[in-house]
Amino acid sequence: MDSSPHPATLHNMPDDFAQQPSSPPPPPPPPSAFGGYAAPVSSYSYAPGTFPPGYRPAPRVNRSPWFYVATIGGSFAAICLVLSGMFWFMMRSIRDGNTSGLGIGTNRIAVIDIEGVILSPEGVNTQLRKFGEDSSVKAIILHINSPGGGAAASQEIYHEVLRVRKENHKKIIASVESVGASGAYYIASACDRIYANQASVVGSIGVIMEWMNYGDLLKWARLKNITITAGELKDAGDPSRDLTPKEQAYFQSLVNNMYSQFVHDVALGRHTTDEKIQPLATGQVWTGEQSLPLGLIDQIGGFRTALIETARTAGISGEPSIVRPSKNRRGLLTILTDDGEDLFPNPGQMLNRAPGFYFMWK
Repeated sequence: MDSSPHPATLHNMPDDFAQQPSSPPPPPPPPSAFGGYAAPVSSYSYAPGTFPPGYRPAPRVNRSPWFYVATIGGSFAAICLVLSGMFWFMMRSIRDGNTSGLGIGTNRIAVIDIEGVILSPEGVNTQLRKFGEDSSVKAIILHINSPGGGAAASQEIYHEVLRVRKENHKKIIASVESVGASGAYYIASACDRIYANQASVVGSIGVIMEWMNYGDLLKWARLKNITITAGELKDAGDPSRDLTPKEQAYFQSLVNNMYSQFVHDVALGRHTTDEKIQPLATGQVWTGEQSLPLGLIDQIGGFRTALIETARTAGISGEPSIVRPSKNRRGLLTILTDDGEDLFPNPGQMLNRAPGFYFMWK
């Protein structure tokens, strides 16, 4: 018996299982209006107004007309509130004098603050010229709280006050807050009238010269300062050594001359003589109460008193309108980007400082 495998016999299949011809592929969907192809159309059908769960839209919220009225009204009220706040702040600034003047009003009194040590006349003199030429400003008050400062700087402000009084025909009043001494009093004496509180410090008519002598420091550090000059007094006041007797007399003559100028200018401003001011020019200070009988001030009173009486003298009825120069405030960016010399002085510059002459109470 033949055991070799026989090829499988292929039986005839029924007609139902005959291989059917393949159908042609469906045509691609038409392009979408936004590019690409549209999503294929589902073979499922839904009743009108119904959607498959994945495509069901959010329910429409029917808002009341009052919602839109409230929204528009609230926005309008917020805008009005902001504008009202800005207008209130502007009017308060004008009333309190925290503005340099917006041209509002014609009967105003300008207030210029002289505070701290007087180092430069530029700021005060600029303000004096500005308000002196402003026809809406009827008078100027110098609000003083200063121990004085540089001799020449104080003189420049003094002469500018006299010039504005004469050329612009403006009343200029001095109101001393806490301190109006030396160079600050020098300036006040040029005004039409001086007010001071009872406890204000006034006076200190005198001159002081000072500089730094670091000769001992150089010796300690074993350093020498070598100077080549032409002229016997060219290096007078060299901070690396003591003064010679001749240099001492030289500087004393300068101080005495400035002292004479101080006495004369105060006498001129106070409408008196040098001989009457001379006994008071000892460098000492007096309280406002003591200064009145000495003729150094005209009246005891604070800033408010000076303001009201100045307004009355200038022909202003009612509450006077005050105008102040705008202050230059240093922003954070300025503080971060400057060299910081005003906050942290350079020791080298302090050592090289030249002798200074001051009308200052110390």
